[in-house]
Amino acid sequence: MHPLTETFVRSSFVNASRREVKEMTLPAVFDEMGDAEWAALDYLGWRDPKFARRAYVVLPRLDADPIGVALKQAEASPRSRAMCNWCRDVRLPNDVVFWSARRVGDAGRRGSTVGTLICRDFECSRNVRNDPPPAYEGYDVASARMRRIDDLRMKAMGFAEMLVSGR
Repeated sequence: MHPLTETFVRSSFVNASRREVKEMTLPAVFDEMGDAEWAALDYLGWRDPKFARRAYVVLPRLDADPIGVALKQAEASPRSRAMCNWCRDVRLPNDVVFWSARRVGDAGRRGSTVGTLICRDFECSRNVRNDPPPAYEGYDVASARMRRIDDLRMKAMGFAEMLVSGR
């Protein structure tokens, strides 16, 4: 992901009110992130410390600027160990929860939402960069890792497109 400024992040939100964007707390390490940290991210995601079930993601798009999306965590937790739909890491060191986002435009104003299971603290970029276990002798671990990174990027972009397109 390319480095982002606070101004860009706050102006990128497509499904949040001005009040919500103003109240938003950026990640504590946002100003300290260097090029290496930005390069290791496929999307920027964080939980808001002021609001227990609110989080935000800035998602890349294929042929457009990234968009910011406000998320709301479901009150109920999955009954069993859930797998993140974005990183699909089977060796998860973290919890996965259901996040929902209001759609953009009229659909969102009528209450339409889109939801998915994502890592509770948005560790997907780190998870996909861990080497997967070799499935067989001669398994190309580096290629598998690159496929996982590409898959995460495509899933994050697909979620962004689904919100703005109304599909």
